[in-house]
Amino acid sequence: MIDSHCHLDCIDVSTREGGIQGLLDSAKAHGVEQMLCISITLGNDAPRQLAALHAPVWATVGIHPCHAHEEPGITVERLAELARAPKVIGLGETGLDGYHEPVSDVQRESFATHLEAGKQLKLPIVVHTRDAREETIEMIRAHGCPETAGVLHCFTETWEMAKAALDLGYYISMSGIVSFPKATNVHEVCRKIPIDRLLIETDSPWLAPIPYRGKTNEPAFVSHVAEAVANLRGVSAEAIAEQTTENFYRLFKAAQ
Repeated sequence: MIDSHCHLDCIDVSTREGGIQGLLDSAKAHGVEQMLCISITLGNDAPRQLAALHAPVWATVGIHPCHAHEEPGITVERLAELARAPKVIGLGETGLDGYHEPVSDVQRESFATHLEAGKQLKLPIVVHTRDAREETIEMIRAHGCPETAGVLHCFTETWEMAKAALDLGYYISMSGIVSFPKATNVHEVCRKIPIDRLLIETDSPWLAPIPYRGKTNEPAFVSHVAEAVANLRGVSAEAIAEQTTENFYRLFKAAQ
């Protein structure tokens, strides 16, 4: 299976036997053959370095909306330049986050630029959205490209938002939150997502699934996300692993 969204560079491996290689070996032992290391700032090239050094790792280029104010004025040309690095297969994570404070114009400008870059480069967009449902969809509709589209990662919003994104060609990704008993809105969305538009992820080192909730998350644990999704949908974990792997390669065509 594939962990479609992780932050390997944010996982502390200083005390882990084998360091980063030990982390990758553990993932492989749990059936995780590939993982996508997500960028949150352009100044940090660790995701690109990890992808270049390790066969199972792919990378993205982008600015998380909560960091957009640190790197204002990003251009399509700059994103295109960085996206030429080996094994970069998508842009993001980008998007809108209104949780801590209202969505800013800097966030909007950054998101629009990523969407325009995706259109020009024919690369999918990894979207972070939180407390900005209508505006996220409006911006995807205005600036995005249905042919390359993208994914709403770690989805925790409503089915209505998920349906709007699906109608625009987007995929929906389930994180460890789907294993939490009280995440009933996520359970509802998980059951309704068309099987060919579903991805799974860890968003590690955060949001570890049960039975590791509260501990440092890592790509190996995406197997537990697959199990939780499978239980909700009444199928086998193997079927979810196979289908979400196929979906990943359909969306991230550069990984094929």
